[in-house]
Amino acid sequence: MTKLVTSLTLKHGAVLKTPIAMAPMEAYVAETDGNIGADALTFYGMRSKVAGMIITGATNVNAAGKGFDRQIANTSDENLPGLKRLAQALKKDGNKAILQLYHGGREAATAQKLLGRTLAPSKIAFPFLDYAPEEMTDEEVQQTIADYAAATTRAIKAGFDGVEIHGANHYLIQQFFSAYSNHRQDHWGGSLAKRMNFPLAVTKAVTQAAKDAIKEGFIIGYRFSPEEVHGENVGYTIKESLQLIDQVADYDLDYIHTSLFTAYNDQPVGYAKSFGQLVKETVGDRAQTIIVSNVFGAKAAQDALNYGDIVAVGRQALLDPEFAEKINTGKSDQIFTEVTKERVNELGFTDDLKAWFTMEGSVIPPLPGMENFKK
Repeated sequence: MTKLVTSLTLKHGAVLKTPIAMAPMEAYVAETDGNIGADALTFYGMRSKVAGMIITGATNVNAAGKGFDRQIANTSDENLPGLKRLAQALKKDGNKAILQLYHGGREAATAQKLLGRTLAPSKIAFPFLDYAPEEMTDEEVQQTIADYAAATTRAIKAGFDGVEIHGANHYLIQQFFSAYSNHRQDHWGGSLAKRMNFPLAVTKAVTQAAKDAIKEGFIIGYRFSPEEVHGENVGYTIKESLQLIDQVADYDLDYIHTSLFTAYNDQPVGYAKSFGQLVKETVGDRAQTIIVSNVFGAKAAQDALNYGDIVAVGRQALLDPEFAEKINTGKSDQIFTEVTKERVNELGFTDDLKAWFTMEGSVIPPLPGMENFKK
């Protein structure tokens, strides 16, 4: 387990105790108004030993971007007191706390309920939605970019060690990059180069906000989905996303995070190398890379470091809040890799999070032993 217990220094000087990150996951732990309460502090506080860097679930940067009920809000300074408590809870054992910045775009189902509208790059009636999003005006695009910058400044004020730009999983940033979702013919869409403009503008705004705050060592990461191919609906290919990441990496980031739902060593069709290896070749020494997906136990985590500089654990972090701590103390054989009836109430899950895993037709990967959540 040598790699897993060796510290890692990021580009701007931040030091991770271990090259293990907790992957960002929507945990349904905020209060109904998006502020931080006891549930969020319990869930995240008990995971302060799960990794060297903990990335929160998606926090919406404005009201129009709210995608989930009980999602953490980062929309105004009213959220600062709770965000400060959250940062303190995450960092109490010496790891790095990263706040993920998000806008749901067409997927902002909670915004649709609360505001009666959702915003997207283009007005398209998607067959999987029971509402039609509105096309963002140029003014709304510009305001959203500014909201990402403001959310970055709040993260710094709250005491977080960094932010991650959520450009993956079919949310707003990916929607702008996707030819399936973006039918615009202006600065924000049309050619591949123009479909890159929104992701790059957000990245520029976030990095500039951090520089303006003169926050030395502040971590900035970018998460992306390496391809969007669903049968005949092709938003973009791995070849196109690598072109985007090649430009994103020029913005002086600390890491690039590849979002996968299959396996950390998965390969795109027609390629001899894995997604992680292709991303690392593209990024080079400009930033560290994070690889994720289907990592259970120390052995898999160690192997995943052959495909990225940092391994992120998602479901494993839910199953054992002391994942990294057990590896660092030579107790990797004691890592829990499934939910048991005896531990079901020791994981800090809200009833909403349990329901998300156990609901019929859930789109998220199953959690080993999740049947024990059912009453």
